[in-house]
Amino acid sequence: MNLHEMIAKLDTEDQFKVLSDSYKQIEYAWNNDFNTSAINTSIIKNIILTGLGGSAIGGDLIHNYLRSELNYPYSVNRNYELPRYVNEETLLIVSSYSGNTEETISALNEAIRKKCQIVCVSTGGTIEQIAKKNKIPFAELQKGFQPRYALWINFFTLLKTLHSLKLVPSQSEDVQLAIGLLKRKSSEYSTPGNKAVEIAEKLLGFIPVVYSVSDYSSAVAARWKGQINENSKQHAFFGYLPELNHNEILGWEGYKTNMNFKLINILDDDYHIQVKKRFELTSEMVRKAGAEIINIISDEENIKLRLVDMIYLGDWVTYYYGIMRGYDPTSIDSINYLKEHL
Repeated sequence: MNLHEMIAKLDTEDQFKVLSDSYKQIEYAWNNDFNTSAINTSIIKNIILTGLGGSAIGGDLIHNYLRSELNYPYSVNRNYELPRYVNEETLLIVSSYSGNTEETISALNEAIRKKCQIVCVSTGGTIEQIAKKNKIPFAELQKGFQPRYALWINFFTLLKTLHSLKLVPSQSEDVQLAIGLLKRKSSEYSTPGNKAVEIAEKLLGFIPVVYSVSDYSSAVAARWKGQINENSKQHAFFGYLPELNHNEILGWEGYKTNMNFKLINILDDDYHIQVKKRFELTSEMVRKAGAEIINIISDEENIKLRLVDMIYLGDWVTYYYGIMRGYDPTSIDSINYLKEHL
């Protein structure tokens, strides 16, 4: 059975088309107006995004994407409770695609009690009900996607929130460039024998380990890892340089024979010169341990587009990887089991 036949058999909800049309998610998000007049930006001292899974990874990407433009302390919260310091000077962005994520609902209710500045981002559910009851700004997302396949709707809605509140410089030009980028890459990755297919083939039979850099590209590694888990039904691990050079690197010493890991390096020309040297030395150690390396690098004109580019490649790689492993890239049986039994 060839890859085309496997896709026809296994891709029950046509995630191939969802990936191909990803640029339309950006268009929707950037043209989707919502009222944020209730937010008092003059008192904001810190920003938190609260969410889980596919609704949180966009928050991680914000941290990398706006690294040189966001002048507020910023963090992503993945729990039932918020940090103790949150108060009326905190902008809390509540992100839940379904609107029914119990951890996020709990954090939202705490934020209301603590009188945070709040914006909710969701398709509806309990989050929308709470937002309407408390007159909280609500950005409605387009329905019909698995949360992880709605990354671009989610991320660019988060970006538009900060853009609309004038907490960051205008983002419009780069958004239009991102739309064009995904259009071009969609055509490339949806054709037979493309780069994403080739990388997926190299991963077959191996456990992927993804290395990137704290603050610069950490969201890319986290996204690749999560997508391998969900789309490919495969364990994967990720780490960040330079931190992993102070601990994880020793793990490669413990293997005396060839291992079933494959290292994926997320590289970029903007990394600190010492970080680039660390990648070279780390890769040398990994090769000596018997693992092969796949280097991922984008040639787009700025770091924002390169981040989008490398994440989009990962989405396609993990889609094909799951198909090649014989799995439906939509199904999330174990996650659904947990939700039903909590």
